[in-house]
Amino acid sequence: MLSTTLTTLFERDLRRLKAELLAYKNEENIWKVAGQISNSAGNLALHLIGNLNTYIGAEIGETGYVRNRPLEFSAKNVARETIINDIDATIEVIRTSLATLTDEDYQAEYPQLVLETKTTTEYFFIHLVAHLGYHLGQVNYHRRLLE
Repeated sequence: MLSTTLTTLFERDLRRLKAELLAYKNEENIWKVAGQISNSAGNLALHLIGNLNTYIGAEIGETGYVRNRPLEFSAKNVARETIINDIDATIEVIRTSLATLTDEDYQAEYPQLVLETKTTTEYFFIHLVAHLGYHLGQVNYHRRLLE
């Protein structure tokens, strides 16, 4: 079932995100920007947490999560431990939320218009996996560039 595959991919990459954050030798570097790099690893992590809690947690899991997208990019110096705990909580939200979906739910239209056109839930969630992978790669590159 698609839920199992998506849960596995989200969980894998969120665990990789945690590993990247933990690999920073100097926690302060998580928040650094340099040159034309405008987003720190910390802000990218907050963005991914907000994104997944919004589009999977709030919309599918009915968690009541309320997103503050501007804060995802403006917050600074959030403790690494706090971000790690939020990633763990996001993994649980994804597990719980996706477990409720049927094959028919994936073929239905995603309840929100997020991209430029309406999509199925399946398409949108595959987009979310790609979005996570894209930013995970940025975090990896950010860490290697600064350290």
